[in-house]
Amino acid sequence: MNINQFQSGQIVSLEHDTKRLYAEVIQVVVSRKLCWVRPLLLVAFIEEPPVITDLRDASDLLWSINLFRPALDTEVITLLSQIFAKEPKHEPDSDAKQQLNQFLQQIWQAQKQKTENKD
Repeated sequence: MNINQFQSGQIVSLEHDTKRLYAEVIQVVVSRKLCWVRPLLLVAFIEEPPVITDLRDASDLLWSINLFRPALDTEVITLLSQIFAKEPKHEPDSDAKQQLNQFLQQIWQAQKQKTENKD
């Protein structure tokens, strides 16, 4: 992946199993190969229609740039329109944050296992 591929404001996707995290790029930290992103939504593709969790009030992430891919307009427009049609909550949604945390832990474990299997 070309580290200079992402730009501020771009929507990117982080995938694991049946879930995808969509986030907005804030900044690319080239020297550390990290991407600072602001989570927008977590989508579980386990049923039709997919289950969408609004993450607009979640904390920003600093994550390995190699795990992200650019999100296609055609895949995110419908999803984003569903959360942007709703007003953001003024109090933190602890369930949404817990779902994000679990998703990130699953990715972390999967990456850790890949690294261990290479050794």
